[in-house]
Amino acid sequence: RYAHTVITSRVVNRANESKEALFEVELPKSAFITNFSMTIDGETYPGIIKEKKSAQDQYDAAVSRGQSAGLVKSTGRKLEQFRVSVSVAAAAKVNFELTYEELLKRKLGKYELLIKVKPKQLVKHFQIDTHIFEPQGISALETESTFITNELNNALTKVQNETKAHISFKPTIDQQRKTPGLDDTLLDGDFLIRYDVKRSETAGDIQIVNGYFVHYFAPSQMPAFPKNVVFVIDTSGSMGGKKIRQTKEAMKKILEDLNPEDYFSLVLFSGTVRLWTSSLLQATEENVERAKRHVETISAGGTTDINGALQKAIHSLDKDTTAELLPDQSISMIILLTDGQPTTGETSIDRIQRNIREANEGKYFLYCLGFGFDVSYTFLEKMALENGGVARRIYEDSDAALQLQGFYQEVAMPILKEIEMKYPDNAVLEVTQNNFKLLFDGSEIVVAGKLGNDLPHSGLVVVSGSPSKHASELTLKEEANIREKEQVFQHQKYIFGNFIERLWAYLTIQQLLEKSASADGEQRENLEAQVLNISLKFGFVTPLTSMVVTKPDAQEVANKPTEAGKSEQIINRYRSGGKVKGFSSCWPYDLGAVCRLPQPIKRDECRNPRVGHNWT
Repeated sequence: RYAHTVITSRVVNRANESKEALFEVELPKSAFITNFSMTIDGETYPGIIKEKKSAQDQYDAAVSRGQSAGLVKSTGRKLEQFRVSVSVAAAAKVNFELTYEELLKRKLGKYELLIKVKPKQLVKHFQIDTHIFEPQGISALETESTFITNELNNALTKVQNETKAHISFKPTIDQQRKTPGLDDTLLDGDFLIRYDVKRSETAGDIQIVNGYFVHYFAPSQMPAFPKNVVFVIDTSGSMGGKKIRQTKEAMKKILEDLNPEDYFSLVLFSGTVRLWTSSLLQATEENVERAKRHVETISAGGTTDINGALQKAIHSLDKDTTAELLPDQSISMIILLTDGQPTTGETSIDRIQRNIREANEGKYFLYCLGFGFDVSYTFLEKMALENGGVARRIYEDSDAALQLQGFYQEVAMPILKEIEMKYPDNAVLEVTQNNFKLLFDGSEIVVAGKLGNDLPHSGLVVVSGSPSKHASELTLKEEANIREKEQVFQHQKYIFGNFIERLWAYLTIQQLLEKSASADGEQRENLEAQVLNISLKFGFVTPLTSMVVTKPDAQEVANKPTEAGKSEQIINRYRSGGKVKGFSSCWPYDLGAVCRLPQPIKRDECRNPRVGHNWT
């Protein structure tokens, strides 16, 4: 599941004068760049990974010279773009090589590897080569592409046995050609590989390489818990038009997907908060149809009272839980959808986060969906993480309704709660998170760590948790033979080095970043210091590091983009004392404000009604 991707591009300048050679790659947001180099006529220019702070001066200097110093930027919901160009002399050659790594996340029962294919020209030697090795055995394997035609299908080959698979895509120039006689290309879109592995009814699969272990746990065929879901839907004026139509479309489909034993309710909010029914209703066919008719009547208008809406949802669940109206052994959750900032009622995001945390007391899982880029994603993310959930951005595309349904499907089937992964005392060190509140069907728990020096020949691994419809705790045990596990990977030619150690570092960084998102002050500084140290040790471009790329005539800096929107990036730069290009005389008095114009403005020229007198 740990993917190591190397992209190489070899370019020759056949002109009789210097030309600019462009290397442009889109990679998954979940990946970390680990290496980049350019080789121009035999001389190699490597990318050097440094602490972001030490690279900042080079970044600012490049910006002041008018150069495009940011090599990496977000491009859509799943991808980031790495882009570098260099001048190549007549008849000279340049080789580009970019490496990135990611842990493939299991969603809805499949792992997915995404490769963005966009050469923008016909390529003499174009090839995608993917090798998969899964000791558990490969149970399913499929490829999908947004651009493969019948002609291109002949260039795709798949070879698979019990534990290995090789996928190759090698189109000739004629197969790539879109129009006969022209140089346009068919290669433009996503190339997806999805697969899953075989699983036995045990405590999961353990892999060991060079003193590090990884433990994968994804039980199958377990019954789901009944759910109590309160959908909290923003109906303020900014949700008008296409957004509210897509929300209504998605909600009707989600309501249809509720299980008959689930309970549900709706909270609709703008400047006022409306609870659809006084108590949650069981998801019978009659109640679902009644709810769908109510959803159809929703219209958008007014301001945004996020605090009041979430308080109402928590109170509704509290009341029904106390009255014992909800099923035993059920999971309660709140799903919030909003597209903007709080503008009425309590508007301080810090106080809202505190209010919800104190009202909820960890009882209910809160999932926050931010529709578009006017919403403060960092506000939603921190609030969700503090209440056992996650945040997700919903992009304002034609498939926004499908995005909403897709998120619901991921959390629709909770199968295990209060999960703990236990390992032999003194046998493991520096273990990643090993306690989890909830596991959903089709997902997976991953734990990694370092093996101790005084290792026994085997060790007992114990996984415990509370399943649905069982009074007692579920306990799964497995005796792991350490020597046998180590031998599995010793003869695999294409396994890259200490990959489990790098997987451990990747997972540790991701979990520390998640913790820092909901931390403040000294605690946040300590977490970020740990991220920085591991990032530098293993050579990852993360939000705390930068890659300095040296070219023959300049230096450029590659930073890891975050999910924060443009306004949040402006505010964060202001908070840290940094100047913001195009905003040198414009700063937020109220740090929750949003600036939409790309240059300094006078107050009376600002078209954002929320700014008012809080902007200078």
